[in-house]
Amino acid sequence: MLTLEKIVADLEALGLERGDNVLVHSSLSKLGRVPRGAETVIDALLATVGAEGLVAVPTLTGSRELGPDNPPVFDPQHTPCWVGIIPETFRKREDAVRSLHPTHSVAAIGARCAELVAGHEMAAAPCGPGTPYYKLAAWGGKILFLGVDLRVNTTYHGLEEEWDAPEHLQKQPVKAQIIQDGVVRVIETRIHQYGIPRDYMKTLPLLQEAGIIQEELVGEANSYLVKSAPMIQLVGRELSRNPRYLYS
Repeated sequence: MLTLEKIVADLEALGLERGDNVLVHSSLSKLGRVPRGAETVIDALLATVGAEGLVAVPTLTGSRELGPDNPPVFDPQHTPCWVGIIPETFRKREDAVRSLHPTHSVAAIGARCAELVAGHEMAAAPCGPGTPYYKLAAWGGKILFLGVDLRVNTTYHGLEEEWDAPEHLQKQPVKAQIIQDGVVRVIETRIHQYGIPRDYMKTLPLLQEAGIIQEELVGEANSYLVKSAPMIQLVGRELSRNPRYLYS
């Protein structure tokens, strides 16, 4: 059994510290047997960063079927995410706040959580400047890959948006509906075009050489912790030379 105390100890060994702002990508099944499952993992994350820290998770809802003729309809309270049981459990917690982006929302708990998610739906693109993914980097945040690896790194989509990677965004904006407490709000926004193969793992040696990523076991799961701002700077440099850098 992987206890809360053991998860905290493993997270601390990986480099997660009290007061950290951390975005968590995760796979519960890779960790081993965890009493209370996702709830225990979330409790451990919050215990590790403490009351002065912040934990955020991507709560993604976008799909390849969406577009101008089939725009997103998003209710932050009721629309489920498809990125796993930990973020789906996390977003339902009473103290969680969720951003209003119709495809790439983020849920957060902790200090400054409301500030992190505010205005996400008004950003020029789902994951780049002005979004929680880039705010977290500006706050000196970290990204935790808990039983997963860089292939699920949503922040890399933000870099693709910032450096105008070809065909990453749909050409035409959509008129998305955001539903809050029964009130419908329509916004015009850009959303992703799905289906372009990526090779995000090619960046691992770059991050390792720079000394900004750590790798350890958390329970039975191989896990990574990376400093977000230096990652954006390093990989952004490659994209500035070749906007297709992250494509396969």
